[in-house]
Amino acid sequence: MSETKYTPRLADKYKKEVAPALVKKFAYKSVMQAPKLEKICVNRGVNGAVADKKLVDITVDELSTITGQKAIVTNSKKDISNFKLRKNMPIGARVTLRGEKMYEFLDRLISVALPRVRDFRGINEKSFDGRGNYTMGVTEQIIFPEIDIDKVNKITGMDITFVTTAQTDEEAYELLKELGMPFKNIKK
Repeated sequence: MSETKYTPRLADKYKKEVAPALVKKFAYKSVMQAPKLEKICVNRGVNGAVADKKLVDITVDELSTITGQKAIVTNSKKDISNFKLRKNMPIGARVTLRGEKMYEFLDRLISVALPRVRDFRGINEKSFDGRGNYTMGVTEQIIFPEIDIDKVNKITGMDITFVTTAQTDEEAYELLKELGMPFKNIKK
């Protein structure tokens, strides 16, 4: 009886197609030089969390459902009197995905969630940070099929950051494009 270990579809694709393509394009000496996806950070600030503490709990539940991993509460770092905000008040939630869960989330994001965005024409290719990381914003959490629209009391967005081992934006762009990210204008 041999056990076959499960590997996510995109992890398999990275090993078989993406890494060799990147080695060929950038003329790396070894496949180990090819940039890879390190982690995906999903972050969400909660508007009105100062007045209603339940909103943070709802956000944690939604993020946990979307990502398949328990979200943690983020607290404010300092007092801001104009917003009635005190230090260490809960104001958002975040999740950091690595390994299998990261590839599963990316797969669901590319193949299911992004096509459900209204008037979707691709994601912006200018959101790289100069060090090979990419951040995109999602305006509605209901694009994810795990969220039950009937139970949503407020439509909010989130930020999704893809942290890669790439040294330049061009390498990161090619990595994400090869993994299947639907960019608006494919660069030549």
